[in-house]
Amino acid sequence: MSSDVLFRLADTIRVRRTEASDRSYTRQLLDGGPARCAKKLGEEAVETVIAGVGESDEALRAEAADLLYHLLVLLEARGIALDDVLAVLAARTGQSGLAEKAARGAKGEAGSASG
Repeated sequence: MSSDVLFRLADTIRVRRTEASDRSYTRQLLDGGPARCAKKLGEEAVETVIAGVGESDEALRAEAADLLYHLLVLLEARGIALDDVLAVLAARTGQSGLAEKAARGAKGEAGSASG
């Protein structure tokens, strides 16, 4: 499985924006706007954490998949392309996570994926 699946899923989410809301959960989320999408992402993040510390590998995989889906829905709700997020990650690749975090702290930015 490659990262192509994320791009295909992002495309599917974009297409779901135009479907009838009675047939598409994704459309219902998007109709709720970024706040609803962010709330659902937060719920999925908590479920992923719980699975990560106390449930089976299978449960963690399932929750991680849900988390990625809801992240992509939030990005779509805000009009942010997956490519743009991946570009940020690519720019961080190859530098120390501690150095990258310190540089962001000086700029007042939040969040790190490079650890």
